Amino acid sequence: MKNNQTWPCSSSSSPFSSFPLPKNLTTSDNSSRSVRLCSRQPPSKPPQQTDFSSLPYDVLIKIAASFDQPNLQSASLVCRSWSEALRPLREAMMMLMWGKRFKHGKRGVRQNIEKALDMFTKAAARGSALAMVDAGLIYWERGEKVKALDLYLMAAQLGNSSAQCNLGISYLQVEPPNTEQALKWLYKASKGGNIRAQYQLALCLHRDGGNKSNIREAVKWYTKAAEGGYVRAMYNISLCYSFGEGLSRNHQVARKWMKRAADRGHSKAQFEHGLALYSEGDMIKALVYLELASRAGEKGAPHVKNVIVHRLSAASRNHAMLLADSWRALPSN
Repeated sequence: MKNNQTWPCSSSSSPFSSFPLPKNLTTSDNSSRSVRLCSRQPPSKPPQQTDFSSLPYDVLIKIAASFDQPNLQSASLVCRSWSEALRPLREAMMMLMWGKRFKHGKRGVRQNIEKALDMFTKAAARGSALAMVDAGLIYWERGEKVKALDLYLMAAQLGNSSAQCNLGISYLQVEPPNTEQALKWLYKASKGGNIRAQYQLALCLHRDGGNKSNIREAVKWYTKAAEGGYVRAMYNISLCYSFGEGLSRNHQVARKWMKRAADRGHSKAQFEHGLALYSEGDMIKALVYLELASRAGEKGAPHVKNVIVHRLSAASRNHAMLLADSWRALPSN
C-alpha cells in the first residue's frame, strides 16, 4: 500500500513534515476475547439438555472465525458436536501456521511466498478470518487489490478488527478513494479496540481541518491510540496539545506525550524533545536525544547537536555518546 501520513498536511500550518507508515501493512494480533461458551441453568429451572449440533454452522463460524489457537482448542473441548463442527477451523489453524512459516522462512522452512499464499487461501476457504487477512496482505502487495479487498471484506464481516482496519485503509488508497466506506470500517475496528485503526481514524478526521467537531473526534481517537501504546498517536496528540487543536493548549501534557514517543523510537519526537531539553539548558540529555534523531535521519538534528557538542567538555560528550549507544526503545505497538 502507499504510505500514510502521521500528521495532516492539507490544511494544517504545522511546521512538521509527514511521517510515513511502514510500506507493508502489518497485521497486529487481535485481542482474544474470552467467550463464555456454556453456562449453567438457574437453579429454579430444571436442567435442560442443550444440543450444540443444532447451532447453524454459519453462526458458529462467526463466533469462532477469529479465534486464536488457545480459544479454538477450548471451544473444541466443550462438547463432541462443537469439536466436530470446528474441525475445519482447526485444520485452517494448522494451514495458517504453515503459511506463516513459508511467508517468513521460520523454523527450518525456506521462505516461499507462493506456498504461503496457498496455505492462507486454503485456510481462508475453511473459514479462518486470520488467514483471510494474511492472504489479503499478499494479494495487496502484489497489486491484486480486488482480491485483497474481497478477502478483507469477508474477514471484516466476521468481526475481525485487523481486517476491518486494513479494509478501511484500503478504501482510502484505491482510486478513487472511498472515504465513506473507509470511515465506516475504521470506526468498527476502532470501537473494537484496534489501536492502529484508532490512529488511522483520527488521522482521517483530522485532515478535515475546517470541521471543529471532527478535530475533537480526532483528538479522542488519537488519545485512545496513544494510551494503547501507538507511537505515532503519541506524537500527534502531543502536537494537538502544543497547537491547541481540538483541545486547550497544555505544554506540560504535550511534553509528556512527546517524551513518551521519543522514548519509543519516534525520530521526530526525539528531535523535538531534544530541542526542548536544549532550550531548558539540559545539554547532556539534549545531546542524547538529538544524536538518536540524527542517527534516524532527522535532517535538522545534526546542526543543533553540533552546537551542543562545542559547548560541552570532552568527558560530557563521551558520556552522552555512551548513553546514546546503550539506548533501547521502550516497547510500543
